[in-house]
Amino acid sequence: MTQAAHHPMLNVAIKAARTAGAIINRASMDLDILKINTKSPNDFVTEVDQAAEQAIIETLLQAYPDHGILAEESGREYGAKHSEYQWIIDPLDGTTNFIHGLPFYCVSIALAHRNVVQQAVVYDPTRNDLFYATKGRGAFLNDKRIRVSKRTRMSDALIGTGFPFRRGDNFKRYLKMFEEVMTQVAGVRRPGAAALDLCYVAAGHYDGFFETGLNPWDVAAGSLIIQEAGGLVGNFTGEPDFLHQREIVAGTPRIYGPLVQILAPFSRVITQDDLDADAAAKDAPATPAPRKKAAATTEGGADAPKKRAPVRIKKTDGSPEA
Repeated sequence: MTQAAHHPMLNVAIKAARTAGAIINRASMDLDILKINTKSPNDFVTEVDQAAEQAIIETLLQAYPDHGILAEESGREYGAKHSEYQWIIDPLDGTTNFIHGLPFYCVSIALAHRNVVQQAVVYDPTRNDLFYATKGRGAFLNDKRIRVSKRTRMSDALIGTGFPFRRGDNFKRYLKMFEEVMTQVAGVRRPGAAALDLCYVAAGHYDGFFETGLNPWDVAAGSLIIQEAGGLVGNFTGEPDFLHQREIVAGTPRIYGPLVQILAPFSRVITQDDLDADAAAKDAPATPAPRKKAAATTEGGADAPKKRAPVRIKKTDGSPEA
């Protein structure tokens, strides 16, 4: 598949990702002078994140001024808020790795049309690895078609994950999930950039992946790339509405099912009412009273998993909602 055969919107996304990657690579040579701010404990943003995001937005809106934008650092400040097209952007996924000089981070760009992800690009500037996909056209790494692994047994599987790191994250709950998975697989890895982790599932380096606390810009692009590589993606109960659920599980068709069975008792499915309430709270004036979390409680307290119930796994070709 040649560059000329790419969808025009994918070409623009690739251009934007490479532009951001060049900014990130230049900055990586002068980390000692990098200006770093803390959004919350263990959650950092640098001037590189902001510069890369601005370059991406400018590139996208120059080509498609009527499209909407959802970006990690600037939210929905740019573009047409009510457009049927929305770009979902993470300019530097793996910022903590970046500021420590650990070469595992990436640029993630996805385009959703009517809430269905249609184009996806994840660019690793340290290796010049470009993962991309157009819905219905397969997934690629540097113009070579990629597929998920053919492993079928959990005991042989290598699984990627991400640790909770923000204030308020339920670390005890995660440790229980980690223990359940770890005791049934060949190994678990946590490099620290979810978008790139998802692409590693698509390329067959991992056989599965799970994480909680993620945002749409962390998973939108990688999820389409996995699906186009023959893998499955969902929330912890196997439903396809993971994008706003802050939980995701992905894997090969034979590994995905057992992972869902393990993780389903730990699901904290978020309803549309929760999402609407959360959006209203963000738009409302700030008050000193703490906002209630959207996560549902479980029997036995916040740390206890839900009782196991039959799990319905949807094997669907549909893309996630954005």
